[in-house]
Amino acid sequence: MAHNSTTTITATFGTREAADIAVEHLVQQHRISRPDIFIQANGKRNSAGSLPSGGDASHPGGVRHDAALEGDIEVSVEITPDKIPAVQRSLGDSGAIRVTGK
Repeated sequence: MAHNSTTTITATFGTREAADIAVEHLVQQHRISRPDIFIQANGKRNSAGSLPSGGDASHPGGVRHDAALEGDIEVSVEITPDKIPAVQRSLGDSGAIRVTGK
């Protein structure tokens, strides 16, 4: 009997860079279709994350202050129950601050 239900897994990241890496792992390693992956600021304000990284950290005077570091980045994905352990592990390995399932 086929199992047609899906589960939403949500991971929170401190940087947009870590969220992007997690998405690439979901697509390439777990064969999850990009339309099933959602990325958004974890709150009402637009954000590149809550921690400096990449272009934010390599400014000659130190950390740039023009980036929208207003909150974490949230990545959510719809998956079948058989993928839950592998996807949760992959998100954690990609730098998730926390991973939850619904």
